Amino acid sequence: MNGPLLGAIFVVGASALWGTTGTAATFAPSVSPLAIGAVAMGVGGLLQALCAVQPIASHWGRLRGRWLLVAMGAAAVAVYPLAFYSSMRLAGVALGTVVSIGSAPLASAVIERLAERKVLTRRWVLGALIGVAGAGLLSFAGESAERPGALAASWAVPAGIILGLVAGVTYALYSWAAHRLISSGVSSRAAMGAVFGLGGLLLMPVLAVTGRPLLESWTNFTVGAYMALVPMFAGYVLFGWGLARVRASTATGLSLMETVVAAVLAVVVVGERLPALGWLGVVLVLGSLFVLTPRQQRIAPA
Repeated sequence: MNGPLLGAIFVVGASALWGTTGTAATFAPSVSPLAIGAVAMGVGGLLQALCAVQPIASHWGRLRGRWLLVAMGAAAVAVYPLAFYSSMRLAGVALGTVVSIGSAPLASAVIERLAERKVLTRRWVLGALIGVAGAGLLSFAGESAERPGALAASWAVPAGIILGLVAGVTYALYSWAAHRLISSGVSSRAAMGAVFGLGGLLLMPVLAVTGRPLLESWTNFTVGAYMALVPMFAGYVLFGWGLARVRASTATGLSLMETVVAAVLAVVVVGERLPALGWLGVVLVLGSLFVLTPRQQRIAPA
C-alpha cells in the first residue's frame, strides 16, 4: 500500500472518531461548550505532548527555528474547539458539524494557494465540490430538522453558523501548520505534540474557569475523559500520521467523513430527524471521499 493511500485511511479513521464528539457532548448538557472544547482539545493536546517528549526534544532545534509556525498552529488549536462546540450547541449537532468541517477544505485550499502557491488539481477540485455540495445539503437538511431541546432564539442558528465558519478556518490553519512542520523534516509525533501541546496549555485557563460541571457527576466526567482520550488524543495521532503522507488540503477534504458520522449518530442516538435531502448529502460526501482518496500506484513489471 502506497504512502498517500495509507495516509488517506488514517485521516478517514480520525474523522470517524471526531464524528462522535457532538453526540458524546449531548450526554453532558449541563457542561458548557467552552468546557467541553477545553477538556477535549486541552487535555488531549497535553497528552500528545507528554507522549512525544522525546521526539520534541530530538527536533527542538527545528521547532524553535519555526516558532512562529508552531505558535500560529497552537493558537488555532485553542480557538477551534471553543468555536466548534459552541456552534453545535447553538445550531445543532448535524448543522454545526457540517458547517465547521464543510468549510475547512475551501479554507485549506486558500491557505495553500496564498502561502505556498500550490496549484489545486482537477481531481481535488472535483472531489471538494462534491463534498461541499453534500455538506451543504446536510446543512440545509439539518437546519430544517427537528432538534430536541434546540434554542428557540432566532439568533441561535446564524450565530452557530458563524462560529462554525471560524472553526473551519482554524481547523484548516492548524492542519496546514502541522503539515508544514512535518514537510520541513520534523516527525509527525514531534510536530503534533508541539502544536497541540502548546494549544492545550492555552486552553487550560478556559478549563479552569468553566470546567467545574465536569466534576459534578460521573456522566459528565466520563464524557470529558472520552472526548480527551479517544477523538482528540487517538484521533489526532491518526491525523498526524495522515498529514505526513498527504497534503493538508487533501486531509481536510477527506475529513468531511466526520459530517457523515456526526449526522448518522445525531439521527440514531440524539433523535434528530434527517430528511431525504440530508441523506442525499451523505451519499455525496461519501462519493467525494472516493474521488479525493489517492489511488494505489501500480508498479510496472520489470
